[in-house]
Amino acid sequence: MAKMTVGFGVLLILLAVIGFVATGSAHPTALIPAGFGILFVIFGVLANSPDPKRRMLWMHISVTLALLAFLGTLTADVQAIKMSHGTVYPHPAAVLEKAAMSLFSLIYVLFCVRSFINARRTLA
Repeated sequence: MAKMTVGFGVLLILLAVIGFVATGSAHPTALIPAGFGILFVIFGVLANSPDPKRRMLWMHISVTLALLAFLGTLTADVQAIKMSHGTVYPHPAAVLEKAAMSLFSLIYVLFCVRSFINARRTLA
């Protein structure tokens, strides 16, 4: 899971760079996912440890951050669905970027939960 966390962080950094370039490099808030991505890369590196307690700590921290990122961007999913039905928003690129971050975060959280359940079953 540590490698997946690093990959997830890189994915968020790429999302931020693409969003920033797509908006003409005029909106620095498009780089917010990169901040999250950098944290996930750091957490993934720290979780890549032979010590199971340390690995567990950093993976739980990273999944908590991903869950907060998902909950914080959840409204963008609704806005993206409304956009697909014709609603116009002043900054559609921002809505799509937040919706993508929300989707990526949800998928990451689900993978982590599955991994945690499998780890518990292995111990029992």
